[in-house]
Amino acid sequence: MKVAVCAVFDVGKTNKKLFLFDQNYQIVYEESVSLPETVDEDGDPCEDLEKLSEWITDSFQAIKTLESFDIKAVNFSAYGASFVHVAADGKPVAPLYNYLKPYPPALQKQFYETHGGEENFATATASPVLGSLNSGMQLYRLKHEKPALFAQIKHSLHLPQYLSFLITGQAYTDFTSVGCHTNLWNFSKSQYHDWILAEKIAEKFAPFQEADCPIDTQNMSIGVGLHDSSSAIIPYTLGFPESFLLLSTGTWNISLNPFNNTELTFEELQSDCLCYLTHQAKPVKAARLFAGNTHEIQTKRLAKHFNMSVDAYKDMTFDKSIIDQINDFLPFDKRDLSVFSSYEVAYHELVFDIVQLQIASTKMVIHNSPVKKIFVDGGFSKNPIFMNLLAEAFPKIEVYAAEVSQATALGAAVVLHKSWNTKPLPKNIITLKHHQNAQL
Repeated sequence: MKVAVCAVFDVGKTNKKLFLFDQNYQIVYEESVSLPETVDEDGDPCEDLEKLSEWITDSFQAIKTLESFDIKAVNFSAYGASFVHVAADGKPVAPLYNYLKPYPPALQKQFYETHGGEENFATATASPVLGSLNSGMQLYRLKHEKPALFAQIKHSLHLPQYLSFLITGQAYTDFTSVGCHTNLWNFSKSQYHDWILAEKIAEKFAPFQEADCPIDTQNMSIGVGLHDSSSAIIPYTLGFPESFLLLSTGTWNISLNPFNNTELTFEELQSDCLCYLTHQAKPVKAARLFAGNTHEIQTKRLAKHFNMSVDAYKDMTFDKSIIDQINDFLPFDKRDLSVFSSYEVAYHELVFDIVQLQIASTKMVIHNSPVKKIFVDGGFSKNPIFMNLLAEAFPKIEVYAAEVSQATALGAAVVLHKSWNTKPLPKNIITLKHHQNAQL
């Protein structure tokens, strides 16, 4: 007898993963690929959209032929701030521009001067001034720098919704993608910001579809996709009614606090604090830190200096005696590696430096809210040095590692629960490991 499953494509910047979840939300099949990047017309690195699209469509066809599984539902989670621009024939007309692509200073200045100034605009849209990381700015740039290309666009779809479009042929917009520092959403009015009407960009957007209302096609329920950070919080909000903060870790470490309803200040925005939208269009206060990217770059630097493998740190345990000798903070890329006696000492220093930045970032969204627990999901949840230091930094808050580290994919499956799963939602959907205060 075939096992009823929900398939989730979880597309990160580095790894692209495919999971099959059974009706108890246990992973019964998984695969992972890492696809080489390409470059856009300016020579800047970007996702190879053709290779990504081929992997999605080929993998979808392959799982439909698996004899052990009955695919009841499919959903998608992916990184945000990235548009795929498609023409009337459904074909992309532009590269999948990298959200780290440098933004022309003069054009950015023109945008904010035209639309009310940086402070007022950033506060209204809960979007720090981030250039290409504000995905709406990518559309503004196309309109003003490449008007002929802009005219070809029928739909600009954020990446999660494009992945759904690949399978269904139906174009939709999702709240979680629009709500992630895009410059598109007016949080106080709960609607698109006026500028997208003034600039005639609104016409490029497909209609909204709520994430828990899938498309029924091919005898399956197919979701419209979710922004990865917003997807990651879904299993926690369903499973833990008591106030908590989720620290979702990966390329970005994002502190998400569903229990902080205070309005963002411009000062917070300048410190990379922002708001996301849940799949139900409710704001979640958040703060971002580029910690995973820093960790990746610096572990490569350490491996080269100490002649170690790039992933040697994965076997390392927490050593309190090394931490006791650290008495200063400095961004690790400024540190001279020759002062460290060993790889182990240097790596502890790297994680210590990252955690100092993490503490400041997380405290911004805890501020004056009744957070009783911190749940850490993703790569850093498996890092004993990171977890011990974080527990020490918040002695009055219980710190947990989520032992189900695929919360992003899990959230994308759970949000479709009522459309494919005949069983009740399990109460133990996430297993937690408590990290006691290290008492350093």
